[in-house]
Amino acid sequence: MEPSYIFLTMAVTLLSMPATGFGQGTTRVEFYSKTCPRAESIVKSTVESHFRSNPAIAPGLLRMHFHDCFVNGCDGSVLIDGPNTERKAVQNSLLRGFDVIDEAKAKLEAACPGVVSCADILALAARDSVVLTKGINWKVPTGRRDGKVSLQSDAAKLPGFTDSIESQKQQFARFGLNTQDLVTLVGGHTIGTAACLVFNYRLNNFTNGGPDPTINPSFLPQLRSLCPQNGNNFRRVDLDTGSANKFDTSFFTNLKNGRGVLESDQKLWTDASTRTFVQQFLGEKGVRKLNFVKEFAKSMVKMSNIGVKTGSNSEIRRVCSAIN
Repeated sequence: MEPSYIFLTMAVTLLSMPATGFGQGTTRVEFYSKTCPRAESIVKSTVESHFRSNPAIAPGLLRMHFHDCFVNGCDGSVLIDGPNTERKAVQNSLLRGFDVIDEAKAKLEAACPGVVSCADILALAARDSVVLTKGINWKVPTGRRDGKVSLQSDAAKLPGFTDSIESQKQQFARFGLNTQDLVTLVGGHTIGTAACLVFNYRLNNFTNGGPDPTINPSFLPQLRSLCPQNGNNFRRVDLDTGSANKFDTSFFTNLKNGRGVLESDQKLWTDASTRTFVQQFLGEKGVRKLNFVKEFAKSMVKMSNIGVKTGSNSEIRRVCSAIN
């Protein structure tokens, strides 16, 4: 059954919500209700327009928001273009959706000059992307300001596709996110794709000349046909086989069945400390059931409040790709 469009009413609907992780800023729902009443609708319509012509933009924007927040907080620094910026890092080389954010920003500058931050545009666009893929709708706290620093070397802080569960836990805990948040947010891989180059090492010569033993043997021929040795390393492959354009729990079913594409994803099932949450999202017998889409909204709110900027170390950029 498709997840319904549920408007989440919880602590996020309070007038003020403190940021988690490092940083002193605060955000609140409907921050722009008086200063730019059409802010959220402008972002939404822009994302919808691009989605109609290219549905791949939805997972792209969701991933970009994650990459922004996990490097010095949710401050739009990943959007800044130029030599040695985060955007130039190898970890961000395959990000997509910059044109969507730029277009939304141009429209917002025409309607409300110097009011809406690029960081907020990205947070709103990520939510709208989940909705467009039949996921959950939630109220996004806004009021972030844009960071003024973007360093390519800082992208090394991002979790990697070969990371152990323990390493992933430590990286999430750094920002006040727990193990359930980890499993929930990685569940965002229910939409989108990955390039062959980030997982084809699992298919041959992984251990003792053979493939990664955690890959289901019946799934291996499919992956090898999509990403043959000496093939196109940039070919895109669905992260959630059979349901890559729909925000649902089939990603977790695939992990249970040894059909995870990324090594770090499959480890959510092979590691006992994270497997429990996968089982809860799947509603398996003997464990307390968790509603994935509702928990995803909660974890997204937590993540989107990492390191909110205030004061002289921040600004409202007029162009998202350049510091004022």
